[in-house]
Amino acid sequence: MYDVLIIGGGAAGFYAAIHIAEAEPELKVAIIERGKEVLGKVKVSGGGRCNVTHAEFDPKELVKNYPRGTKELLGPFYNYGTVDTIAFFEQRGINLKIEDDGRMFPTTNSSQTIIDCFLNETERLGINILRHSSVTEIVQKNYENAPNAWEVTTIKAKYKTKKLLMATGSNPKIWNLLESLGHTIVRPVPSLFTFNIKDERIIGIPGLSTNAMVSVLSKTLFNPKITIKLRSKKADDIVLSEEGPVLITHWGLSGPAILKLSAWGANLLHDCNYHFRIRVNWLPDYNIGSIFSYLMDIKEVEAKKTVLRTKAFNVPRRLWTNLVRASHILEPTKWADVTKQQIQNLADQLTKCEFKVQGKSTFKEEFVTAGGVELKEINFKTFASKKLPNLFFAGEIINVDAITGGFNFQNAWTGAYMAAQGIVKA
Repeated sequence: MYDVLIIGGGAAGFYAAIHIAEAEPELKVAIIERGKEVLGKVKVSGGGRCNVTHAEFDPKELVKNYPRGTKELLGPFYNYGTVDTIAFFEQRGINLKIEDDGRMFPTTNSSQTIIDCFLNETERLGINILRHSSVTEIVQKNYENAPNAWEVTTIKAKYKTKKLLMATGSNPKIWNLLESLGHTIVRPVPSLFTFNIKDERIIGIPGLSTNAMVSVLSKTLFNPKITIKLRSKKADDIVLSEEGPVLITHWGLSGPAILKLSAWGANLLHDCNYHFRIRVNWLPDYNIGSIFSYLMDIKEVEAKKTVLRTKAFNVPRRLWTNLVRASHILEPTKWADVTKQQIQNLADQLTKCEFKVQGKSTFKEEFVTAGGVELKEINFKTFASKKLPNLFFAGEIINVDAITGGFNFQNAWTGAYMAAQGIVKA
């Protein structure tokens, strides 16, 4: 019989195993992994560099990056936060660097550095890794000297354990097993995805990036099941807004602003089957009125120049060209000859540029899911189940997810550490 079995050979599973074995070296600990390889998400994170965490050291600010789990993670982050994560890796000879956007990576720029660290630590601490062991059944049983223990059946064998930690990430089969044991599972829906858009204004200019304000519009969400709580009476057709870099891609729009919208609106956008409209303000420091006035001034000052060649604002030139054309301003038209209606059209394109989103695409390999074990059923001081004794959770298996930038990993590290402490002290 094992003292602790951890189901899931990912970031949270390894991190918890290491902390458990370090705290109580005599415990018999094993990690069950369904596949041949472990730490798959670690390997692909950050384009193969592993975005370990984010340089946000204030727990009150850190939790603002979690669309689900904001309230629940505040206490755990005070207990074990970004500073502790950095210290964990530095103690094992891995230095992390902070990039301009706050993301943190190993100085080696290689996720293999993190993978090797975990594998070396599990070997040093005598933690077993049971690969090719897909779990088929989980049953709570009473054994002599081990009440409320667990029996875990895999395609290879049956295992007994005094305590069980679930760190399987977004695994529907495991969620089904937990549901059969009495836990509530919040329906899983994709988070962190890009918007599929076919529109002449952005076709042919992939790779361009610029700062913008992007809003999801309520008037185009036609699913009658959706009840929308509007953010502001002044903008009563806007459900969600985010400002930040927007990247034009071959399939539509991506970048931090889009990814944040996809996370905060994960359930809403799922309910409308990813068919909705967005409004982009390519110049978020301006509104429609100020832009119109400014363009009218340019009409006077730059009268002899053509509109197409006079980039009036700091937007990528090819985007400016497309927006001018979308405003029904022909290529040879000079500012002196632009009509008031055309000026209004251009002001609209710059500050109220609407697009129809028709579907989504996964952001690189970093598939993240909103949903999982209901947060009310978890004790966040120990990450233990409130429903079943000697059962613990860590990572994305619970209904916590974050925006991109290392925050999902920080949830994994914090939850794994808290669960490890809960297991050791239980």
